[in-house]
Amino acid sequence: MIRAEILNIGDEILYGQITNTNAQWMSSELDKIGIRVIRHSVVSDLEQDILAGLQEAEQRADVILITGGLGPTKDDITKKTLCKFFGTELIRHPEALKTVTEFFESRGREMLEVNRQQADLPSNATYIPNLKGTAPGMWFEKSGKVFASMPGVPHEMQFLMESYVLENLQKFFKTPYIFHKMIKTVGIGESYLAKEIENWEDNLPEHIRLAYLPSFGMVRLRLTGFGNDKELIAKEVEEQTNQVLPIIDKYVYGFDDEDLAQAVGKLLVSQKKTIALAESCTGGFLAHCFTQHSGSSEYLKGSLVAYSNDIKINVLGVRPETIEQHGAVSEQTVLEMAENVRKLFKTEIGIATSGIAGPLGATKDKPVGTIWVAYSDENETVAKLYQLGTDRMVNIQVTSNLLIDWVRRKQGGRAK
Repeated sequence: MIRAEILNIGDEILYGQITNTNAQWMSSELDKIGIRVIRHSVVSDLEQDILAGLQEAEQRADVILITGGLGPTKDDITKKTLCKFFGTELIRHPEALKTVTEFFESRGREMLEVNRQQADLPSNATYIPNLKGTAPGMWFEKSGKVFASMPGVPHEMQFLMESYVLENLQKFFKTPYIFHKMIKTVGIGESYLAKEIENWEDNLPEHIRLAYLPSFGMVRLRLTGFGNDKELIAKEVEEQTNQVLPIIDKYVYGFDDEDLAQAVGKLLVSQKKTIALAESCTGGFLAHCFTQHSGSSEYLKGSLVAYSNDIKINVLGVRPETIEQHGAVSEQTVLEMAENVRKLFKTEIGIATSGIAGPLGATKDKPVGTIWVAYSDENETVAKLYQLGTDRMVNIQVTSNLLIDWVRRKQGGRAK
């Protein structure tokens, strides 16, 4: 297995002023060519920190990809530090100077000496042309390992990766094939799921690994196979998937990139059913889960965010006495919300949420995390109570996922 480390340089990342999107993108691309990323590291713009990062990465990885610190200003010291690391010096690279000059000329801008200095590269570096900016990329080989240094600007880094780095890594190393299969489950906790599939997991081949990835009431099972035969490893992972599905089928809503709302949308379309939403505590997030996917208008008729009691009564048609006697966060209220929104939008299914997402609004009898949801169709209108946590956004997302899953189970599971 070829192991890679991504070393991002920049105080702006450490200060939290920008999000390190480079590492995520680079990891995804390396995975596609069979190189496993074992670590993401971020270091400051200080020479000693960059040197320490390079030295440590060299001990762990076969591929070290570096971004940042290649600009024209004095705080960009990556090239000088790489010279120190490799025991060499900067020289002006003619082809790099030509590329930088053409970059400025094409834009009608004056090129300063600091811009010319961007063509100065470590003498042992292979020049990587950057047609998207002025900072060249650099490729180094040392003791069977590869170091590639690229700008931190995302679109420039991505250009260098796609135009040079990825292709040359595949030439330099005999990379194995990595195949991922994601099995997506909902309605069962991570530990309970692990118990269900314990025997199957214990008998997985050594070259196929399983990871549990929980989030917001769902657990993704990632099967990863490693091998040199692309077709064979994909077949073996599929065989393992087929073995585990009968054990957990009732919890499985989809695979790979498919999300829960998208899977339920396909299920509703297959059954020629439509749905309407009445949201209080989820505040429109439930509708967003569906409408972020193209084609959702085929099954989602509409959503009403009935946040205040006035809207619940005057628009949604909840009876005033229901709220007076039981409160907005109650079984009785959410039942009327689900049934009324179904009738209002003339759909086969209506669902509703009402709860205390937090951190304000709690009472002694109804603490933060008290959530009522309801489901209504022509045969029944039923409600459920959940006692969730104290984090507002987590409560909103978990509530939405639990209710969407309820719709899934009411319709028989998933579209086959």
